[in-house]
Amino acid sequence: MIVSPELVAARYRAEIKAEMQALDRPLKVVGFLSGNYPPSKTYAAYTINACEDLGVVYELREVDRLSLENAIREANRDPAVHGIMVYYPIFGNEQDHYIKETVDYRKDIEGLHSFWINKLYRNDRLDQQGRQPVKAVVPCTPLAIIKMLEANGAYGSSGSRPAANRTVTIFNRSEVVGRPLAVMMSNDGALVYSFDESGPLLYREGQVEETDLCRSEVLQASNIVITGVPSRDFPKIQASELKPSTVCMNFATVKNFAADVEDHVETFIPRVGPVTIAMCMRNTLRLYNAYQGNAG
Repeated sequence: MIVSPELVAARYRAEIKAEMQALDRPLKVVGFLSGNYPPSKTYAAYTINACEDLGVVYELREVDRLSLENAIREANRDPAVHGIMVYYPIFGNEQDHYIKETVDYRKDIEGLHSFWINKLYRNDRLDQQGRQPVKAVVPCTPLAIIKMLEANGAYGSSGSRPAANRTVTIFNRSEVVGRPLAVMMSNDGALVYSFDESGPLLYREGQVEETDLCRSEVLQASNIVITGVPSRDFPKIQASELKPSTVCMNFATVKNFAADVEDHVETFIPRVGPVTIAMCMRNTLRLYNAYQGNAG
């Protein structure tokens, strides 16, 4: 069964829209785009459409990458801006990490600032520094992936360990998606094998361990396989490597699974983009209510 993310995104958008309409003002999100990376432009176009549907004022600012830091700081200071997102990559190196830190965490609707990432890695669900405890913001794409799995019955939706007794393999260990996702799912009780070009690691109960298990061994043991490798050189996962009951998800712009996987496995989720954008809007609402709603 091939699952489209549009239906899941529509459900969350309806909930968010109702809450947005109850506010005394429309919220404003600013997106920063630098460079010519096609997936970033596609993501920006999806964001524009989602904001129009929700009644969110969205402004896309195309900024030269050397001017980006100052442009972000200006948006941080602007009380009319309630959420900020940046379309990565910008420099494609450690400087992108610095850009993430430039965004005010109280407007970071993508959940990528170290303030939120550190809470995630400590499994600290609340920010106690505000006027009252605020539920922590988590990165949008990992959260969207979990929401897609919940909607398709591959993940529990309640309790402290909704992923207990599940074995997961993730091909991607980026700081934007793969590593946060591995930590989130292991905090939820899953045994998570994480692969990147440096080899495999095992996440258990939020902690990371070395493992010498190879790709074929962990794939045969996995209930869920998630891929996000943006390279055509990645050896595609074949149907013969997977159990028919496996739930598979591809969030990269490049297809990481062979064509026969879609008919072989129980559930195949080809992308997650619309749900990611819905989670960004959900975070916008949460951050506004927590930090800006009474600020005038």
